Amino acid sequence: MKKNVIEEVFAMDVFNDAVMKERLPKPVYAKLKKTIENDEELDLEIAGAVAHAMKEWALERGATHYTHWFQPMTGITAEKHDSFISPTKDGGVILEFSGKELVKGEPDASSFPSGGIRATFEARGYTAWDCTSPAFLREDAAGVTLCIPTAFCAYTGEALDKKTPLLRSMEAVSKQAVRVLKLFGHDDVTNVSCSVGPEQEYFLVDKEKYLMREDLIFTGRTLFGAMPPKGQELDDHYFGSIKERIAAFMKELNVELWKLGILAKTQHNEVAPAQHEMAPIYSTANIATDHNQLVMETMKKVAKRHGLECLLHEKPFAGVNGSGKHDNWSLVTSTGKNLLDPGKTPHDNIQFLLFLAAVLKAVDENAGLLRMSASNPGNDHRLGANEAPPAIISVFLGEQLQDVVAQLIETGTATSSKQGGKLNIGVNTLPSLKKDATDRNRTSPFAFTGNKFEFRMVASSMSIAGANTVLNTIVAEVLAEMADELEGAEDFNVAVHDLIKKTFAEHQRVIFNGNGYSDEWVEEAARRGLPNLKTMVDAIPELTTEKTITMFEKHHVLSRCELESRAEIHYEAYAKAINIEAKTMIDMASKKYIPAVIKYVTSLADSINSVKAACPAADISVQTEILTKASSLLASAKAALAKLEAVTAEAAGVEEGKEQATFFKDTVFAAMGELRSPIDELEMIVDKAFWPVPSYGDLLFEV
Repeated sequence: MKKNVIEEVFAMDVFNDAVMKERLPKPVYAKLKKTIENDEELDLEIAGAVAHAMKEWALERGATHYTHWFQPMTGITAEKHDSFISPTKDGGVILEFSGKELVKGEPDASSFPSGGIRATFEARGYTAWDCTSPAFLREDAAGVTLCIPTAFCAYTGEALDKKTPLLRSMEAVSKQAVRVLKLFGHDDVTNVSCSVGPEQEYFLVDKEKYLMREDLIFTGRTLFGAMPPKGQELDDHYFGSIKERIAAFMKELNVELWKLGILAKTQHNEVAPAQHEMAPIYSTANIATDHNQLVMETMKKVAKRHGLECLLHEKPFAGVNGSGKHDNWSLVTSTGKNLLDPGKTPHDNIQFLLFLAAVLKAVDENAGLLRMSASNPGNDHRLGANEAPPAIISVFLGEQLQDVVAQLIETGTATSSKQGGKLNIGVNTLPSLKKDATDRNRTSPFAFTGNKFEFRMVASSMSIAGANTVLNTIVAEVLAEMADELEGAEDFNVAVHDLIKKTFAEHQRVIFNGNGYSDEWVEEAARRGLPNLKTMVDAIPELTTEKTITMFEKHHVLSRCELESRAEIHYEAYAKAINIEAKTMIDMASKKYIPAVIKYVTSLADSINSVKAACPAADISVQTEILTKASSLLASAKAALAKLEAVTAEAAGVEEGKEQATFFKDTVFAAMGELRSPIDELEMIVDKAFWPVPSYGDLLFEV
């Protein structure tokens, strides 16, 4: 029987468990499997056998090179390619790949962001094989390359990447969760993994039009642009029929992702025109992070083949919904139990309630840190903009769990759980549907959705590593506190009951099931004492509080030095991003918009003079009014341009770090808005034939 295309291609380019089992000697496979499943130390003696099998498999598939594939603090991936060839004495070559080459690489570490950990002249850095994430093949114009996921660290040992802290946090939450589970009698649980499913939103625009917009090329978003007559107000794009050109892209994207073993599951049109979404099935946090990086890279590569450009910026177009990345997070034991599954009667599921309370406490006590984990310059345009969760962190539990928590707080015991029942649609030919016990809340930044939490704030272009590193660490901290308390209890059943009640009571302020978009919630959140960190720059200090440093060092996730370096990297990244945007606006206004408007007003003035000459009595009030308004806006644009040039130049002299980032946020960004306003207004006046770039209508609707 002929196989389905998915079965034929799925994981064909992955050195996964099935391939390892087939190609590795049994003792080697057993040791490697034990390392992966039980978080045990890697036995370096098996590296040679693994390297040989990996090389032979890659060569059979046409590979000529290998690379240590890593994720520096740039937020994207990096790689250095080496061929398999080694010279022979007779002038020929043999193909080799040693265990040492598999385990360790040495890329230049001087030019990657380090936040002061490494000076520019100090170049040495190391990559270390991450055996928990399978190697894969990638084919492009360079041929076939064996890509080996690795961690990246400095010569002095500090983590210079996003993978290393994530792996450390996974070990931390596993260790503390296992401690708690043993108190419940689960001695068979050897580890707990965090399971993650990141949904990915993105825009697709025509590549030719994209190449006519320097702002899209240099910054990923449009810095100028007036809204077209139609935006997203009709909601007709959301889940609408997928256009042929986009469907062809999605079809090829799926095949490319399936080859890499990425569980691409769901695809649909999103709310905004030209916006779409892809969602995978869950994987462990480490693999999900690697896969999401590959998803973003593959989206961009495949889009170009179809004459499209994939935009991953959080807010490519002002006035329409931006893009996010919903990070679905849960904890799963080595025995296959989801610790966040409430079961049919959550009120008497004590183990679930304890883990639920731990997450609630972790979020409440570290709300600012969570906000930071979802921050980048682009996300400042999106969070709180009535299209995404607000910048205020709250937790949606839903009616069922809200009721259970209320019972525990008010009476000390929970005796019932609301049930979903049946939903009768009112048409005889339609089946009765099983109704969930609670509704969903799309305005919540951190929502419980059945058996997991959905962290909805994460930015569409960023790595999910940071958010999951923070989630794992803060939950590990609370679980450690709970384990300390319960391990010393005389009566475990009484102690765990009291601890659950106490935790819910002390942290109920963070529970909110209502409309997170409303102004009333902002006021209510302030009364509750919940932080409202509106920008990335406001949130960065959360990385270096004594509380954060103590917690991250306690669980060996990040040291004080590593946290301080990341704060510096974030300040620098913000300042550079806004600086590039400001310079791009200056360039476009100077070379495109202002010259185009001058041509238009000159043409209009010439037209007025021609009409006057031909017919002195003619009414030219309309032309004169348009000329006057356009000339006035042109003067405003020129004045705003001069101001932006001045403050951008001034920013270069401000001390780097927090001070400079703050200057860009408060001064340069405001000046950018002042320049955009008159030019966007001019777009609604100037003849389209004179306008120098494709409009929003061209970009959003002509795909």
